[in-house]
Amino acid sequence: MTNENNDSLCNHIRSACLRLPCPDLDASLTFFSERLGFAVEQIHPADAPNVAVLSGYGMRLRLHAEPAAVPAQNRICIALSCDRAALVGLPNQLTSPCGVRVELCDAEPELHLPPAEPAFIVTHHQANQGWHRGRAGMHYRDLIPGRLGGRFIASHIRIPDGGNVPDYVHYHRVRLQMILCKAGWVRVVYEDQGEPFVLRAGDCVLQPPQIRHRVLEASPGLEVIELGCPAVHETLADHALSLPNERHAPQRVFSGQRFVRHIAAAAPHTQWRAAGFAARDTGIAAATDGLASAKVIRLTDTMPARTVQATLRHDGELLFLYVLRGSLGLQSPQHGSHTLGQDDSCVIPAGSAFALHAGDGLELLEVCLPG
Repeated sequence: MTNENNDSLCNHIRSACLRLPCPDLDASLTFFSERLGFAVEQIHPADAPNVAVLSGYGMRLRLHAEPAAVPAQNRICIALSCDRAALVGLPNQLTSPCGVRVELCDAEPELHLPPAEPAFIVTHHQANQGWHRGRAGMHYRDLIPGRLGGRFIASHIRIPDGGNVPDYVHYHRVRLQMILCKAGWVRVVYEDQGEPFVLRAGDCVLQPPQIRHRVLEASPGLEVIELGCPAVHETLADHALSLPNERHAPQRVFSGQRFVRHIAAAAPHTQWRAAGFAARDTGIAAATDGLASAKVIRLTDTMPARTVQATLRHDGELLFLYVLRGSLGLQSPQHGSHTLGQDDSCVIPAGSAFALHAGDGLELLEVCLPG
């Protein structure tokens, strides 16, 4: 490496950490954070973490979930967080004269949106099957297996025992992220949005990209539905900011989006795009300038159950449906006939014609891109 390259590299390094392979990431994360007192700085993905960055006592650790097939001493290295785009011509990995490997990592990676892989997906809820442990002790159930090529993730998340949540002030590098409270309640706090508040069943929030927030407390049996884009995104801690913060700016724009707190009890229902159905608009379409919309749909008060049918067509980037209550029949010339019960969901690909048949007590979450 030339002196010119040496100077360039030194000028663009932001931080360094020791990269450690972990056959059991959850156990290692618990050991370093709870037993040794290291603070979590970054973790991803939230539903099934495989990378975690921690700091403490003047050093930083980057834990990677990796199989134990290769001896750990051959995989330990130093990771340098850099302005990678400015280091033209340098390889991604260097080796010191004493044999220590050095990885050059991008400090501010661009948000990567994988090309969508359209698919028709029906996901049925099966009691306690399909759940796994994710970030902050939360339990996750994948609602879009295959993630449409990595473009979208939708999760059914629960906190069975409730109480204080072992969370910290954090933010996400995302294009879109929304959460609807399905059952129970959760107390949360958001940057520039004032004091902590409680989300109850039916309430919804839009979390704009990089807004700082924290989950504080949950009722036993809390359940939420979360949808995000892209499927794999980073969760980063902000230990310098305490929430609630002093500034109150509810209309602040974060990367082109505004924070939304939708309160179901105070929201009206209006005519949906098919006769016999009414929709409660969460306000996400307006807050994202049409990037996405989220509505909760039910039968109008004048229509009896099982008599309403809507014939529709979908031509957008995403149509995601989740049955909150009741049942739904779905028929499509391309994808056949399906019956969805409570906690079942589906994704309908663009170019699909389909008919919806309302069942008893139907309440349906619909998320569309574009809005």
